Amino acid sequence: MNAQPMTCGDYVTATFARDFVAEGFDHDTVERIHRGLFDEWTHALAQSGLFSNGTVAAAVDSWQDDPHSLLSALLANADEITLKRYDLVWEALERSAHAGADAVVEYA
Repeated sequence: MNAQPMTCGDYVTATFARDFVAEGFDHDTVERIHRGLFDEWTHALAQSGLFSNGTVAAAVDSWQDDPHSLLSALLANADEITLKRYDLVWEALERSAHAGADAVVEYA
């Protein structure tokens, strides 16, 4: 049998996805993740006692390289409508970032 090693996204999904989706849509969290502000997630992983310092550091490095990977991991078990709402906000933030505007993004 070939066991596949877990990725940092797998860890986040297993640890936080259920609660993240259950708490309802959170526009502010999407903005923080998009801006690369991962402190709450880093702290939660580190304080869980489930992960080594190296695993937490690898997760943060991964998120810095691709912030959307954190959001994807958090939404791994979300329904189609929830995924669409978050995707729309992420896309709007991307457009705003590429336009160089500091506009406030409204969500659906």
